Amino acid sequence: MVRQFPIERLRNIGIIAHIDAGKTTVTERILYYTGRTYKIGEVHEGTAVMDWMAQERERGITITAAATTCEWCEHQVNIIDTPGHVDFTVEVERSLRVLDGGVVLFDAVAGVEPQSETVWRQADRYSVPRICFVNKMDRIGADFWNTIAMVKQRLGARPVAIQIPIGVEAGFEGVIDLVDEVAWYFPPETHENPDVLPLTDELAAQCAPHRDHLIETLAEVDNQAMISYVEGRKPTAAEMKKAIRRATLAGAITPVMCGSALRNKGVQPLLNAIVDYLPAPIDVPPITGTNPKNNQTVQRTADDNEPFTALAFKIVADPYVGRLAYFRVYSGQMKTGATILNATRNERERVGRLLRMHANRREEVEEVHAGGIVAAVGLKNTFTGDTLCDRTHPIVLEAIRFPEPVLSVAIEPKTKDDQDRMGDTLTRLSEEDPTFRTRYDAETGQTIISGMGELHLEVIVDRMLREFRVDANVGKPEVAYKETITRANRTEGRFVRQSGGHGQYGDVWLEVEPRERGAGFEFVDKTVGGVIPREFISPVQTGVKEALENGPVASYPVIDVKVMLVDGSYHEVDSSELSFRMAGSIGMRKALERGDPILLEPIMKIEVLTPEESFGDIMADINGRRGHVTGIDSRNGLQVVRALVPLAETFGYATDLRSLSQGRASHNMEFDHYEEVPAGVVEKLGIRVRRPTRA
Repeated sequence: MVRQFPIERLRNIGIIAHIDAGKTTVTERILYYTGRTYKIGEVHEGTAVMDWMAQERERGITITAAATTCEWCEHQVNIIDTPGHVDFTVEVERSLRVLDGGVVLFDAVAGVEPQSETVWRQADRYSVPRICFVNKMDRIGADFWNTIAMVKQRLGARPVAIQIPIGVEAGFEGVIDLVDEVAWYFPPETHENPDVLPLTDELAAQCAPHRDHLIETLAEVDNQAMISYVEGRKPTAAEMKKAIRRATLAGAITPVMCGSALRNKGVQPLLNAIVDYLPAPIDVPPITGTNPKNNQTVQRTADDNEPFTALAFKIVADPYVGRLAYFRVYSGQMKTGATILNATRNERERVGRLLRMHANRREEVEEVHAGGIVAAVGLKNTFTGDTLCDRTHPIVLEAIRFPEPVLSVAIEPKTKDDQDRMGDTLTRLSEEDPTFRTRYDAETGQTIISGMGELHLEVIVDRMLREFRVDANVGKPEVAYKETITRANRTEGRFVRQSGGHGQYGDVWLEVEPRERGAGFEFVDKTVGGVIPREFISPVQTGVKEALENGPVASYPVIDVKVMLVDGSYHEVDSSELSFRMAGSIGMRKALERGDPILLEPIMKIEVLTPEESFGDIMADINGRRGHVTGIDSRNGLQVVRALVPLAETFGYATDLRSLSQGRASHNMEFDHYEEVPAGVVEKLGIRVRRPTRA
């Protein structure tokens, strides 16, 4: 397959937003207007192309990020439609890691919602240029300018309107394009094209001050626009588009548009903006990685002539073609049947088939070029976050970071047949979803599965039954507590066994210190002079990680620690990988016990919208749940309460909230951070605490 479009005409974008903002509806319209589908799929009817899973169609929400491709104005647009529900935030995280640009949707009535803030921060972390689309302008209470003000205030961005609405609520009929100075009118029938008309005198008067503000903002952030402004020259539409593009790619501004996707209004101008203002792969900085042979920094630019470099960002168990590995190509090109290197695991992989995905439908291709996003069949040992590259030019890209699970349930297979299949099923599901974890509890004889929330685990169990034919009994949800240390210390791990003949000898010294919340685990080799041979460093790290799986307080996983291997010794005959793995594990367990370990609990960020008359009761209820109110404001006649509440205190909150407000209040909840469990609460929670011993 020859590249259909040059790389500068390629756009890799994601549609991201809070749940129910209309991401899938917008994507379905894009597919229809670009000619990719002949009929518009509707979420509420369960016919959306991008929501192809049975669980998605039943619940009317997106659960898994779906990829597709379409063409607009001689450009190829690769789109990933992401979930909005907080339980599936991993899909947004890994999508943004491999995308070049983003379209952020906002509900014109609700404005910036809690998950809007989360996806915005994720996009900030990966420096993804984005444009905003204020959706649902036809709804009662829609407020375009209030949404822009919220984006500026809550997200710390610099939103700039490049369109303004014509009419509002039921009277919303089109938009004024501030750049081209034309009016777009959208007829109600989907098969009719919008009318693009010159501005009337009345609309020109509305347009003028907002266009002047746009020009002034561009002059502040773009040197070329500033020169034109100082010279008093009115910029042309083409000059403004170039200035907006430069400022958007630099992250200096965020263009804002509006429409109503469900009513088929505003989609074509949005597609124009995607092409005009979002980056091609050559517009973003070169990808940076590490050469695994010498640990030197390596760069790869988006060019077919560079060595092949790609990042696997998603694994899917497809019932028809088997295990699929989605990957984004950053440089070079690759053909079907090629043998490549998984540099993360130092293993060779052979690509059986290459597929361009359209949700759950597949189109076979012969080759993929720089900037492409495809799925491969045949990569048996590749997992999410692995780097794929040319065998003669190895490189390891930065892995994708995933949040820790916060909720656990115990599951038991119902029959012997279910038991035989459950292990393999859970392995395949955890390969697909890095935020889904499984472990076996030896004390209770149960399998414990952990995820990001009740809905996440409910969908997992449902998929086990439907896709893999495994039926299981599910226990009550339990909080996934963690442990950490509060004091740095230095310990020795020594594993020596001598029983005649070949023995075992491993000796390590570890310095362990706590890290700030959310920093994760870090292992640093600080040995010098070859006190421990290079081949034994990795086994030490493996042993350390094994020790972190069961903390000294209550056997919960340990997080946020830095471990430095500083010294040790070895025996030329008796040392082995096993002996140093055991030594690392022994040393780490000692360090955890001496580090004044504490128990951590997940803290959730909650936003409650309530009528004034229920405000007092809801505030009292939050305080009774060990909650901490972080902000209160008003929105469309409702009180908005933002608070941080321990996850352990939120079970059944939706039911209690309905009772307190006679069903009129609503809430959103997402994970925020881990925090120490107060001493007085540990016993109340019924956690079996093992007192740490001091060596």
